[in-house]
Amino acid sequence: MWSAFNAGGTTVFLEEDPKWFQSVLHNSPFLHAHQVTYPTKLSEADNLLRSYRSQPECLPPLARLSGNRRCRLALADLPAEIYAKEWDLIMIDAPKGYFANAPGRMGAIYSAAVMARSRRGDGFTDVFLHDVDRKVERTFAMEFLCWKYLVGGTGRLWHFRIPPARNNETISGKGTFC
Repeated sequence: MWSAFNAGGTTVFLEEDPKWFQSVLHNSPFLHAHQVTYPTKLSEADNLLRSYRSQPECLPPLARLSGNRRCRLALADLPAEIYAKEWDLIMIDAPKGYFANAPGRMGAIYSAAVMARSRRGDGFTDVFLHDVDRKVERTFAMEFLCWKYLVGGTGRLWHFRIPPARNNETISGKGTFC
């Protein structure tokens, strides 16, 4: 299915659950996938949201991902190829986010926003976020992906179309995402 949707493009899966990762690769060995670790827990969501604005390395224009361990929301240890590519589409349907000790999607949502806004080339980044019926997904989407960029949705899936920061005057120099 994913190959058909993205014919000729690059599709990469990031998965935190080792058993699920092995199962998926066993059934679909042709997939380009990486097992990753998410540094936060769902139970930390409220504190992360309250505190990120006091950390300059989390805010535009200083926000970056690779190696940025000072910003707890930044997915700082992904494979280098993730940071090197400008993504046309990002689908967030992981990590788990349905119990307190699960990683939650806070870092994935924040990192998708940083990637989209860091785009140097032309065009927008389409970000799809699943499970928006959950509080953390909705709250972090509005904080980082922004209501004004929401172009549609159905059921538990929202679609955002995010421009690069250079084309978005509300981001430049203001230290906010929206």
